[in-house]
Amino acid sequence: MEDVTRVVKDVLKTVAPYLEDARVKVNGVCDQIEGWQIIAYTFGFTLILVSLYNFIFDEEKSLTFRIKRSFFKFVKRLPIIKDQIAKEIDKNAKGVEEGFQKGVGKMKYIHKLPAKGLSEKKIMDELDRYHSLVKVDWSKGMVSGAVYNGEDNLTNVLVEAYRKFAWTNPLHPDLFPDIRKMEAEVVRMCCSMFNGDEKSCGSVTSGGTESILLACLAYRNRARENGIKFPEIIVPVTAHAAFDKAAEFFHMKMTHIPVDPVTCKVDIRKMRRAINKNTCLLVGSAPQFPHGSIDPLEDIAALGKKYNIPVHTDCCLGGFLVPFMEKAGFSVPIVDFRVPGITSISADTHKYGFAPKGSSVILYSDKDYRKHQFFVQPDWPGGIYASPTLAGSRSGAVIASCWAAMMYFGESGYVETTKKIVTTTRYIAQELSKIKGIYVLGEPQVSVVSIASHDFNIFRLSDALADTGFSLNPLQFPSSIHLCCTLIHTHPGVADNFIKEVKKAVAEIMKDPKAKCGGIGAIYGMAQSIPDRSMVSEIAGLFLDACYSTKDPEPEKNGKVNGKH
Repeated sequence: MEDVTRVVKDVLKTVAPYLEDARVKVNGVCDQIEGWQIIAYTFGFTLILVSLYNFIFDEEKSLTFRIKRSFFKFVKRLPIIKDQIAKEIDKNAKGVEEGFQKGVGKMKYIHKLPAKGLSEKKIMDELDRYHSLVKVDWSKGMVSGAVYNGEDNLTNVLVEAYRKFAWTNPLHPDLFPDIRKMEAEVVRMCCSMFNGDEKSCGSVTSGGTESILLACLAYRNRARENGIKFPEIIVPVTAHAAFDKAAEFFHMKMTHIPVDPVTCKVDIRKMRRAINKNTCLLVGSAPQFPHGSIDPLEDIAALGKKYNIPVHTDCCLGGFLVPFMEKAGFSVPIVDFRVPGITSISADTHKYGFAPKGSSVILYSDKDYRKHQFFVQPDWPGGIYASPTLAGSRSGAVIASCWAAMMYFGESGYVETTKKIVTTTRYIAQELSKIKGIYVLGEPQVSVVSIASHDFNIFRLSDALADTGFSLNPLQFPSSIHLCCTLIHTHPGVADNFIKEVKKAVAEIMKDPKAKCGGIGAIYGMAQSIPDRSMVSEIAGLFLDACYSTKDPEPEKNGKVNGKH
């Protein structure tokens, strides 16, 4: 100890003259400055340092992202650029709105309540008029995803279940014990499907997005309790965009991990390297939406166990396929609660569970996780307010219809539909892989087949198929399109008709593979080439704005107004 003290004293003696020189110089400079100026300069300099520190070390967004955002924000404020952008935005907004207007034809919009309520017959007649606007016939298997069943008998069951419970609300379990019981049973049946034990639990939600949001919210709250200021989610780049929405809504950092270019599964080594002290959640998909591949969830769960990080299986798309694939005769990776480390699963009942739209489940391996998604306000004058999900009031009728769908099919019914859908998917993937000019992306193990091309712009194929009535999903990074197979695609002749149309379209395109692409291809080509992604977001916002447009058709040149109401 004496040696250390002596060393410190020697260092101070050496440094002291320099410190004295610095003091004298600072005082000399300050002799010419008034006191208030010293305070102002100190405050300003400190403010600059703090702002610079916050900009560099902000844990919610990466430094690269913030530098790019600041640069493009500055550029867009330049008068010449600002004016040009405004013109392009106005032109695009008008184009999108006109596109929607074509969809409603000459029908005018209703802007005010009718002075007197309409009769039941009149309402039904009007609903028939609205229904006639639909041009794409999903019942013939011309659509990717969207409608997953459509069977008349099931529709009757769902409609009757909805009618019986149309006025119920699970926010009041004391008033509606029937709905409370059905929701609890839906959750428990789903927990059993995913091999959860007696500790597993969950909630019914309004869809896959809410299920994902709740999981992220629960893990964010859990992380904050553990002292993490900016919790971070680590997901494959192919994970559903709802995780990005959750990160933005709940002020979490999002880290995207690349996928293998061949298998389209997340690179587990890069995921491991991304883990840090702020990581609150690891994610894998079963399957992922773009290409239908199943991420290596056993490996992801092993990382979660090693670093004590929760792991979420996003099974929204495959929720009522993957649990039944083994019994349907297909090999499938284990992605459920049997895997140590998997702490939550999201699964959509309104997809292959064939329940009405607006129903999904979020499941947890233990109530200790679920409690973090609950919201409670104990001090509200209106009483103690508590809700398990994002919504307060919810539709009990949707829960009853979901319960009815699950009871209608039962395990044997879901095994049978799984067998049909997976068999059809794999058949389509096999036949498409034989067509020269296109190739199948990833490993379509469940219900999605994604195709791309090295020879031509794949969106030309999307446009060509649209001309024959097929509506597929356009994808980006890389450019591709996919078909999400539903029970409708298993009907006789549907898959073969799709394959036939793809063959014809590709053969025609290959006559001039370098030709330019219009339609959806031009839009996606432009969007992928824009370095400022906020511009893409702004353009997408125009689409959302236009969805709410109630602008009536323009008057005809002869002075007559288009349409009547």
